[in-house]
Amino acid sequence: MSAPSSPLRPSDSTDAKLKIYFLPNLLTAGNLFCGFVALTRIVEADLSNGFQPIEFALGFILLACIFDLFDGRVARMGGVESPFGREFDSLADLISFGAAPAFLVHRVVLKDLWPGHPQVGWFIASIYLLCGAFRLARFNCLSAQASGAMSKDFLGFPIPSAAGLVSSLTLLIIQLNENEKTLGAWKYLIAMVLVFLSAMMVSTVRYPSFKSLGLRSSSTFTKAIIAALIIGLLVVFWKEILFYVLPAFFTLYLVYGFIRPRISRKVRYEIEEEEEDEPPSEPINPA
Repeated sequence: MSAPSSPLRPSDSTDAKLKIYFLPNLLTAGNLFCGFVALTRIVEADLSNGFQPIEFALGFILLACIFDLFDGRVARMGGVESPFGREFDSLADLISFGAAPAFLVHRVVLKDLWPGHPQVGWFIASIYLLCGAFRLARFNCLSAQASGAMSKDFLGFPIPSAAGLVSSLTLLIIQLNENEKTLGAWKYLIAMVLVFLSAMMVSTVRYPSFKSLGLRSSSTFTKAIIAALIIGLLVVFWKEILFYVLPAFFTLYLVYGFIRPRISRKVRYEIEEEEEDEPPSEPINPA
């Protein structure tokens, strides 16, 4: 009698292709955890007692941005990039930078903008979430088609930057209205920013990814001094200036995508590149 056949399972070669590297995916898990905590605090928030739970949630969204900044960089530095890491990162981003900001703006702003038509508020929030999901899916498809050749540009505004801008701007407005239990007319600004960022995420505007920045990056003496002074100011006066620096930083990045094609290649190289190699002497054709 022949032995019963074993259940189907992936082949050994398929198992070998599924590589899960510990440190980069641990950082991605931190990103996902921060997004979940932010969602939890938004759900539990009682806005009649002030915006303290919302501030807590905003802080976790911004912390998720830091985790997202380092997970891919650590993977590239260690040469351990993998399809699993890319997919896991996109799933985490959709929660932390898609669902959490959309739910946040709906809870704080959109829910009360149209009292007679609450469906308008959740529809606008869903547009942001859908555009973020489309942007992540497009990024994964383009990365898979690149066959290992990583582009230095993002097509469309990155969803972590969109979430960072919405969160930091909301945090700034809450600080400006610290003694109030309402955002006043500022809530219309947040709603408009959310809609605009939804369009920018699925746009064809190119943004630098700064993937070349790492431990082996070089810089001029002047740039190093300026960076050290900025970090020192943030450490010493973070309570006074951090609420203004973060929205300004994300806004500058958003605007840079529009002015980037209009500035010279030399200036673009000074801003975006920090490699040891010399800048190319001949212009590179646009992708």
